[in-house]
Amino acid sequence: MIIAGVDEVGRGPLVGDVVTAAVILDPARPILELNDSKKLSEKKREALFPIIQERALAWSVGRATPAEIDDINILQATLLAMTRAVQGLAIQPDFVQVDGNRLPAWSYAAEAIVKGDGSVACISAASIIAKVVRDREMLALDKIYPEYGFAKHKGYPTKAHLECLANLPILPNYRRSFKPVAKLLQAK
Repeated sequence: MIIAGVDEVGRGPLVGDVVTAAVILDPARPILELNDSKKLSEKKREALFPIIQERALAWSVGRATPAEIDDINILQATLLAMTRAVQGLAIQPDFVQVDGNRLPAWSYAAEAIVKGDGSVACISAASIIAKVVRDREMLALDKIYPEYGFAKHKGYPTKAHLECLANLPILPNYRRSFKPVAKLLQAK
């Protein structure tokens, strides 16, 4: 049976895409040290990223844009991005294991597993792929707009980010439906 693991990164940030990944691991080529991406250091995630890409039978990244998030809400956008990730796999799975407590409305046989990113290897691998991809996108955005501090807060609504945002223009990459951004847009 071909099993894909799916996880997301970026539901909470004020800026950027919500990024998901789907990974089908190769049982003949196990990867040690897989875990929930939040429990691994950035250095460890970066080290595991190319190993997962090389050893997995298939992997894919899905996403939903800030405009899609604003249009259909963050939960629906996350489920859409998960569907895109699974559909993007070079090999279609027989079964999908998704981190969390909700499944997209899709035709795949699947189960949602709360805290699966720390207990199911293929979900852990997806967690790492999604986290590295999204973090790299925030670092790239930081190079274009260093005054926003994306390299540090990765788009999350930290105190420093909110203070910064109060004094700077709201970029097109922001999620306009998220309360802190919506409030600032109203005030400006």
